[in-house]
Amino acid sequence: MYSHSTKIRVRYGETDQMGYMYYGNYAQYYEVGRVEMLRSLGMSYSSMEETGIMMPVLELKCKYIKPALYDQEITVKTTVNTLPGTRIHFDYELFNEQNELINIGATTLVFVDMQKKKPTQPPLDFMEKMEKYFK
Repeated sequence: MYSHSTKIRVRYGETDQMGYMYYGNYAQYYEVGRVEMLRSLGMSYSSMEETGIMMPVLELKCKYIKPALYDQEITVKTTVNTLPGTRIHFDYELFNEQNELINIGATTLVFVDMQKKKPTQPPLDFMEKMEKYFK
């Protein structure tokens, strides 16, 4: 299992008239969690794309428990519980400043060969970095 946490402050433009973060913005917070998790491993989406592999989202799940509020600092905990294959599954937990769980979510992404436009195995350097967390 590999987990990584990052913090994001809820911006005014992400909220509705009640000061609650608009429900559609949670998927963007999940993306920030994924991107920062890859960075923590010394990787990036752009480096994968340079090797000819992209990672489109195949599935998204989201459960709202409490609202994220304007100007709150939200902790996004991103976890990969199983070693990736052609697909990689991410779980998310979002916490407010009081460390209360406010949202849970999950995404499944697929590794795709950009030239063949077909699913493929993850890059070897990515798998080498991930495997040590699953022994």
